[in-house]
Amino acid sequence: MTAILTFMSPEILGFALLVALLAGVVKGMVGFAMPMIMISLLGSFVAPDVALAGLILPTLVANGMQALRQGWAEAWSSIKRFRLFMAIGLVAMLTSAQLVRVLPQDTLLLMIGLPVVLFCAVQLLGWQLRLPARGRGWIEAGIGGFAGFIGGFSGVWGPPTVMYLTALDTPKAENMRVQGVIYGLGAVALFGAHIGSGVMRAETLPFSLAMIIPAMLGTWIGFQIQDRIDQRGFRKATLAVLLIAGLNLVRRGLIG
Repeated sequence: MTAILTFMSPEILGFALLVALLAGVVKGMVGFAMPMIMISLLGSFVAPDVALAGLILPTLVANGMQALRQGWAEAWSSIKRFRLFMAIGLVAMLTSAQLVRVLPQDTLLLMIGLPVVLFCAVQLLGWQLRLPARGRGWIEAGIGGFAGFIGGFSGVWGPPTVMYLTALDTPKAENMRVQGVIYGLGAVALFGAHIGSGVMRAETLPFSLAMIIPAMLGTWIGFQIQDRIDQRGFRKATLAVLLIAGLNLVRRGLIG
């Protein structure tokens, strides 16, 4: 705790812990958006690399809780089903993580945010995207690579993943589990990649550790809410959160 207070005040630390709690609640409800909430809110009052470091460990733990909620066998089944998405995403993430200090993000954030907003808007208005049965492997590889690439240097890879799972009309329990597996493996890779990039270092590691407990509590609360939502309500809640996330990406791309 003393190490954390060398670069932020107790008031800022307290607010950061509340951010982790809020992000956990949303994560438990719809399965994603924890990194996006944390990077957006934390980034408004701490340095970007500190915000990125702060979300890595709580995101890893929360995704572990989500992935293993139905047990190891179901998690392994999800890994096998979406192995192409994960493999391509992992390679892309490890590559792009090294760009965190040199690549301008504004244009890429707009490239992510605008399609997400359009996708959610038309879905909420009643049109549902359906993916073709043939040639789906190329689509899965493309979306997985894109999600991994942006996740490597921003810590945010949820929107493309959720768009893909929503287009597949994945059942609620499996949707949550698959997201947990994908994001959990991605979080492990992100942790390793940012040890190499210097984002996760002696000064920022205690901060990330401190964020774990409120994130876990929030995730548990979110699980209780999610259990009471039916498939249709879950889909609408997911699209609503994704729409907000997409609008936030557009905002960040336009004004930084």
